[in-house]
Amino acid sequence: MLVVAAAAAGWLLTRGTQSAVATTTTATVSTETVRDTVTVSGTIEPAATADLDFAVSGTVTRVLVEAGDTVKVGDALARVDDTALVATRRAALATLEAAVAQRDEDEDDGADDTRLAADQTAVLAARSALTAARDDVDAATLRATIRGTVTAVGLEKGDVTGSSAGASGASGGSSATGGTATETGASAFSIVSTGRFVLDATVAAADADQVSDGLQAEITVTGVADTVYGTVSEVGRVAETSSSGAAVFAVSVDVTGTRDDLYAGTTADATVIVQQLPDVLTVSTAALQSDGETTYVEKVGDSGTERTHVEIGDTYGATTQVVSGLAEGDVVEVPGFTRGPGATGTGGGGDGTDNQQRPQFDGTFPGGGAGFPGAGPGGTP
Repeated sequence: MLVVAAAAAGWLLTRGTQSAVATTTTATVSTETVRDTVTVSGTIEPAATADLDFAVSGTVTRVLVEAGDTVKVGDALARVDDTALVATRRAALATLEAAVAQRDEDEDDGADDTRLAADQTAVLAARSALTAARDDVDAATLRATIRGTVTAVGLEKGDVTGSSAGASGASGGSSATGGTATETGASAFSIVSTGRFVLDATVAAADADQVSDGLQAEITVTGVADTVYGTVSEVGRVAETSSSGAAVFAVSVDVTGTRDDLYAGTTADATVIVQQLPDVLTVSTAALQSDGETTYVEKVGDSGTERTHVEIGDTYGATTQVVSGLAEGDVVEVPGFTRGPGATGTGGGGDGTDNQQRPQFDGTFPGGGAGFPGAGPGGTP
């Protein structure tokens, strides 16, 4: 027992005098694609919406779709009674025929220029009236202007549309000629595009000047595992105020392709790629050390390590651009933590601390200057 105790005591006394042990790793110099990005946040919305109403007055005779139906451009949604509209078109045609006949007769009779000019004016007016009458007859059938899904139907058979509701002494939902006037502020039909979406987002004022139309974006949508891709289509020119009171600018990002896994109103963040540089030679930022104004690495060779001076460029988080001094495939030493003499953790002996030492940086990124892309002098932004 005395021998064991003495041995233990000797180990404790000599433990604090052992030499420091540094743990290091290595990293390989390589080329990579580096990017300068800006983050925008917002919600997913349909790429197109249409709120449609009849352009003519009349009583609804047929409603051809209901909420949830899928429609394409030109599909009929509803019709109103066109009896009066057809009569107006016939009258307009008769007026035009009469105006043309009068002009031809006056020309045959050798009428003066003033009379012929008046005849021509009458023909033009009659022709314009006929065109408008024909358009009104066509407008008696309300048609879809976009491809998508009907989300709301605001009328039914017997309802009165347009100004005829007021002429019948009813408005705003009152009964008129057996139906309901649709002048309540709600559209007769609402349609949203199917499968195509846009991210309605905002960007911080400080980053707004970096974002422009045509830039590519990678979108992370809540509840969607895959990355969604898109293109910036519009950047607002007038600042808005966010919910936190900060100045922001509106940004629209068109989602690429047709998607069946996105839903309107879902929140999303997008990484807008402002600049992308391929084949940039980089080294682990942790491998860089400084000696005054000189930046160097410990390059690993067959006979050990050799201090090698390097010229560096921008820093991209864990890696830094190498301008000169290293080549692709070079291996460098990455300093680790050093456990100094007397380190005992939480046990007896020593001072109870690890005396860990970090790699020797002087408080800035090696070489000073750029730091992250876009940063000002002296390291990180």
